[in-house]
Formats: sequence, structure tokens, C-alpha cells
Amino acid sequence: MAQLLESLSRWLVNPRTNPLAAWHMRTVAGRLKKYGLRYEDLYDPYYEMDIKEALARLPSEVVDARIQRLKRAMDLSMKHEYLPKELQAVQTPYKSYLSDMLALVKREAAEREALGALPLYQRTLP
Repeated sequence: MAQLLESLSRWLVNPRTNPLAAWHMRTVAGRLKKYGLRYEDLYDPYYEMDIKEALARLPSEVVDARIQRLKRAMDLSMKHEYLPKELQAVQTPYKSYLSDMLALVKREAAEREALGALPLYQRTLP
């Protein structure tokens, strides 16, 4: 039963096999392109401490580019405008820059927990 549920959930979110997942992915990509964002720009470092740690480990150029994309998106949103069509065409909303480092941080946290060590950081809500 668990294997059936696992395969069903994998099918449900896979855009290669599920047309609704593919439609959702295209819709999200279109909306991200309008503001010049990448999907990983939407990750909130205040919500999950692993994301904050992964961002801290990235090179400053990558983090600065992320900040610039977020600022541009907020500026466009406040003006009720979108990027010009020629700039939207060159956007890559699903190009990853954070997932490898985030996976490394999560593996390190799991290893620390398995060894019984204290976590590197404690989650506190502001």
C-alpha cells in the first residue's frame, strides 16, 4: 500500500508524466519570467534555517544576483509592470543555483543528528 501511494505521489508531481503538473510548471514559469525571477528566489531564508545557511555558503556574486532579481521584481510589481518581452524570452526560471548547496546543508544536518551532535543553529521565529 505504501509503495502504491509513493508511486502515485511521484506520478502526481512529475511534469513528464502528469499533464496537470506540466501545465502548472509552465504557468509558474510564465509568471516568474514576467518579473525576471527564478524559482529558487522564492525560497525564504527566514522560514527555513537550512536555506539561510545555504545562501551564506554561496559565492557573493550569486547572492547579489538573487538580491537584484528580487529587488527588480518588487519594483516591477509596485509599478504594475512586467519585464519587456525580449527580456522575458531570455529568462531561465528553473535554472538552479541553490539546490546543490541546500542538499549539502541538509545532508550535514542529518549527519549531525545521526551522530547525536547539537544542531548548528536553533530555529527561532522573529
